[in-house]
Amino acid sequence: MAASTEVPASRTARLLSALFYGVTSFLIVLINKSVLTTYRFPSATFLGVGQMGVTIVILYMGKSNGFITFPDLDRQIPRKLFPLPLLYIGNHLTGLLSTQKLSLPMLTVLRKFSILFTLILEMIVLRKIYSLYIALSVSAMMIGAVVAASFDLSFNLEGYCIVLLNDLFTASYGVYTKEKINPKELGKYGVIFYNASFMILPTLLLTVWNGEFNKAIQYTEWTSISFAFQFLLSCLLGFLLIYAIVLCSYYNSALTTTVVGALKNVSVAYIGIFVGGDYSFSWLNFLGLNICMAGGVAYSFVTLWTIPKTSQSIPKTTVWEENKRTASGNVGSHIHSSISI
Repeated sequence: MAASTEVPASRTARLLSALFYGVTSFLIVLINKSVLTTYRFPSATFLGVGQMGVTIVILYMGKSNGFITFPDLDRQIPRKLFPLPLLYIGNHLTGLLSTQKLSLPMLTVLRKFSILFTLILEMIVLRKIYSLYIALSVSAMMIGAVVAASFDLSFNLEGYCIVLLNDLFTASYGVYTKEKINPKELGKYGVIFYNASFMILPTLLLTVWNGEFNKAIQYTEWTSISFAFQFLLSCLLGFLLIYAIVLCSYYNSALTTTVVGALKNVSVAYIGIFVGGDYSFSWLNFLGLNICMAGGVAYSFVTLWTIPKTSQSIPKTTVWEENKRTASGNVGSHIHSSISI
């Protein structure tokens, strides 16, 4: 079967959406690390509920005031969304838990495995094909991650399992988001709003069932202005991160959305060596970090500074593919100037 080439978005749109995602992802990792580790907030799940609640409120108010549009609830929306709500909550909660369990450098290294998972899923679900340069840069990131993890002096099996599970959820969420954000149906805002709306109540009930709700309510630092500010900032960044993921997936591939975190991870990993107090230094671990980061920067350069031939895909007869071509010229207005960092 012959390969067809998708019409790529402009370089400016791809770069700005990727930069927005990178900056937002960088900030939320630092804020979540502070809330969950420095302040020892007892429930990552409760923090996730707060982030979903802020997401729902912002999008509902935006729709009510005519700033954004998305469809009203009907019987077809759960079918159109599935399995995104399950992947969304899995990605959300495992991401928060992994931040709590691992040092920042090791967290950013192990998160690289989401790249490999995304590449495999895109080839299977979206029928993408990639160049040798992409394969080599991804391989470098995997080798660096394995070297760094093999010589991690603060090995935490539970943390490793959680972050690898988070990698799988991230890859699956990115790939299926790319398939679901049809502007003619739910669109970007509808996908985000209904994902959060469908999962906030089950997640809240989970915190009640496992006792985390009472621990969160009885937490003694709620009166601290510094903690309250960072908690609210984390909730706001939770919304911005999900929006950034969807936006970056729209203008780029799901694989690029996953890998663009490598630009952010360069700063996060090296900052984490000096702050946070939970990184155990070794030269081999440090070498693995640098190999991993070099591969990530190489991939980012290949995909974001060129119009890649790797955007080829094997034709797949779906309504989404047809609508995406016709709507590609109308989505630029969704990038708000206040967040084009």
